[in-house]
Amino acid sequence: MIKTVILDLDDTLYDEIDYCKSGFDAVSVFLANSPEAPSAESIFESLWKQFTSGNHTKTFNTALDNLNINYDDNLIGELIKVYRNHTPKITLPDESKDVLNQLNKKYTLGLLTDGFLPAQQLKVQALEIEQYFKLIIYTEQLGREFWKPSPVGFEKLLADLNTEPKSAVYVADNAKKDFIAPNQLKMATIQITRPSRIHTSDSPKNDTPAQHIIHEISELPNLLETL
Repeated sequence: MIKTVILDLDDTLYDEIDYCKSGFDAVSVFLANSPEAPSAESIFESLWKQFTSGNHTKTFNTALDNLNINYDDNLIGELIKVYRNHTPKITLPDESKDVLNQLNKKYTLGLLTDGFLPAQQLKVQALEIEQYFKLIIYTEQLGREFWKPSPVGFEKLLADLNTEPKSAVYVADNAKKDFIAPNQLKMATIQITRPSRIHTSDSPKNDTPAQHIIHEISELPNLLETL
């Protein structure tokens, strides 16, 4: 019987693509204030074109090349800081809010998320979800070596919540890394495949897929009743 529901953040409770769009908008405004820079709209268009075409590692570099904006490593570093430290313009979808309200009445809720601080904290604040969770673990605070697929964050969360793995479930989106540790710990695992999710590739390893798959978070309460 499930007593504790642990949730991922990005592309689980909301569409991460909305955060990316917010971040690129902040970067565009920042760059547009530079001398002889193009408009923020032009900069955003170039950044967004790169990102949506699949360039997730050299987005800034390639976009600036296409815009004929001179840059060096220092400028790229500044843009990364702007992106990670901006106040995100994101909101919690109604269906996620409804599900959290339902689950909070029956289960102990925890949140475990990878990502750079303060970016993840700013997301949680913008979504206004702190009140739903008894414990939030940002794996960055434990050390970058403890990002998923490390089991350390899960072990700490289970211990702090005094929860046995067999009574807990992890709900997340990324088949390549999210479910390795909870599967090994003998937790239940559920993958949400949101239509706009960023990480769509399946893992080639047999031990990494989630035990259950849903396509909308609204399906979660009924599935939990069956576990």
